[in-house]
Amino acid sequence: MNNIKNIIFDLGGVFIDINYQKTEVAFINAGITNFNDLYNQHLASSVFEDLETGKIIPSFFYNELRNISKTQLSDSTIKSAWNAMLGDFWPNEINWLASIKNKYRLFLYSNTNQIHYETFTTLFQQETGKGSFDEYFIKAYYSHTFGLRKPYAASFQKILEEQQITAAETLFIDDTLVNIEGAKEAGLQTIHLAPPKRVSELGL
Repeated sequence: MNNIKNIIFDLGGVFIDINYQKTEVAFINAGITNFNDLYNQHLASSVFEDLETGKIIPSFFYNELRNISKTQLSDSTIKSAWNAMLGDFWPNEINWLASIKNKYRLFLYSNTNQIHYETFTTLFQQETGKGSFDEYFIKAYYSHTFGLRKPYAASFQKILEEQQITAAETLFIDDTLVNIEGAKEAGLQTIHLAPPKRVSELGL
């Protein structure tokens, strides 16, 4: 790592526990047996990608998922299964993040959606007693409001341009390899945070 001035962090698997299998199991138990073909850590079918880029609202997502799965699941059942992947925030990683706030310019870039955002925002407040996770960053980029998502290199370039920072001086940390490849394509320095490695152990 050379001349790092800026760090862009992923959220899931970096600061909050994410278990995609829990959502897959929840949907399978609800009757969508091929859920892994529609969505997993490494790919998203069009309805999920549209949700994660804010092109569709949750109510449309619920309807579309019923259509493509040929089920009659209720909105609440879909929401509960979709949220099953969200675990707890990791206190040690949050404390570490606060400790480096004055050392680097910090940003967040997460592929997420309105349903998950509302859920983990509430979760963060309940678990920490603090107002907003976004306060740790100069700016938090969430795909559903940003209109772009990882792993596309253009999305990283958009962040660099908006923040007027250079790729060579910017480190991107993510637990998903395809997102790392997208960041590399945009010229960023990268660290693939493969489990069980924690970001606080990187020595930054």
